[in-house]
Amino acid sequence: MASRINIETYPGNIINNEFVPTPTTRHSIDPATGKPLYEVPVARKEDLDAAVKHARASFKSWSATSFEDRSKLLLAYADAVEANRTDIERLQTMEQGKPLSLAQTEVSMALTWLRQFATMEVKSEVIEDTEERTIYSTFPPLGVCAAIVPWNWPILLGLGKVGPALMTGNTVIMKPSPYTPYCDLKLGEIAMSIFPPGVFQVLSGDDSLGPWITEHPGVDMVSFTGSIPTGKRVAASCAKTLKRYVLELGGNDAAIVCDDVEISKCLPKITTLAFLNSGQICMLPKRIYVHEKIYDQFKDAMVDFTKNNIKTGGGFEADVVVGPIQNSMQFEVVKDMYSQIDKAGWKTALDGKARDGAEGYFMEPAIIDNPPEASRIVVEEPFGPIVPIMKWSSDDDVIERANALETGLGASVWSRDLFRAEKMARQLSAGSVWVNSHFDVAPNVPFGGHKESGVGMEWGIEGFKHFTNTRSLWVWKKTFD
Repeated sequence: MASRINIETYPGNIINNEFVPTPTTRHSIDPATGKPLYEVPVARKEDLDAAVKHARASFKSWSATSFEDRSKLLLAYADAVEANRTDIERLQTMEQGKPLSLAQTEVSMALTWLRQFATMEVKSEVIEDTEERTIYSTFPPLGVCAAIVPWNWPILLGLGKVGPALMTGNTVIMKPSPYTPYCDLKLGEIAMSIFPPGVFQVLSGDDSLGPWITEHPGVDMVSFTGSIPTGKRVAASCAKTLKRYVLELGGNDAAIVCDDVEISKCLPKITTLAFLNSGQICMLPKRIYVHEKIYDQFKDAMVDFTKNNIKTGGGFEADVVVGPIQNSMQFEVVKDMYSQIDKAGWKTALDGKARDGAEGYFMEPAIIDNPPEASRIVVEEPFGPIVPIMKWSSDDDVIERANALETGLGASVWSRDLFRAEKMARQLSAGSVWVNSHFDVAPNVPFGGHKESGVGMEWGIEGFKHFTNTRSLWVWKKTFD
């Protein structure tokens, strides 16, 4: 029976299966209320050095642990997380702001991911097998991996890095965002009773910790999810020691709606996804291109659906879709984007604004009506509940517009004509492309970006291989015959 966590106490960072307190602590705030949350540790360089030392020592035995034994431990860990899921879900809503129902979805997904990861093995591949020789491609683990986790989806995106790292034989140090340290620290606390010391550690810190990790010579690989500018700094920092890295960065996904769709069947999903988690997910429809023949009808239906179904409020309120913006920095970014409505003269189909008199960081949804293609709302990812819809008439033209940006994380095409839709989808430059859906992900399917939306892939066997080296093994059979 897994022990219950206490979400109000954070005695230290998780280093070598022990709580290690720090001289300095800090706290985040509840973005729905503006009130401070609990004190958490602020890691020092010596804490990172200690965690890396223990991770390197543990790597020797963990990398030699059988796949079956690693799998059993990861499944036991998933069970222990599930035993504490109610507390973790509430904590997620408190620190991140997302509606409780979405926090529950995130925990459910994380459990599914862990249990699927426990079945996924990167096996040696036979390149050639003759009477004289066998040549294999083998995939040994890298060593100490760092998982740098964002504030928008800290449970799934955290464990989505930890699971593959552990299953491929690496040890891992997870660093949560300073904005959302609580759930990830508790996930590390749960791991203390499951994994050997030094295998899975968690360090909470301030803005100094990330650069210390990426520059540390004892860290062999960094898996980072975050913004494009920060991702570029991570890559530059990793280059100093030529450590491996995977970057999952920002997107600005196009959704192309063809003229033959049945609006009532596709609009609810497109609209809900556009505003899910207050738009604070990198792979949501953020540029909605609607064929000119149905544009007005689609626009009116989208406004009506949003008014009647997309509720803004605190995460513990019933039926909320749009919770608060997660932090004050992002709140100012989103407010600045909303201010462009008047400054740039954008036409709105639905006015949105900062909620008057609210204690938290609340923005009400806004829909921008056919802005120019060069508008900020089109070319920049707002990461808030504001979305543009634009007209199009030519398949070739809309594909060119969808591909015009330097981002390429996801994209979708919506049409009854599957041949046409798939033909268009295959021309879109994005790491994930959907026909008649958007934002579908799975633990066995690779996920990543094209262009500035990322380097490498997460999840799936392809994602697992990013936590390994590739080694060619030549076995000559008749040398001593």
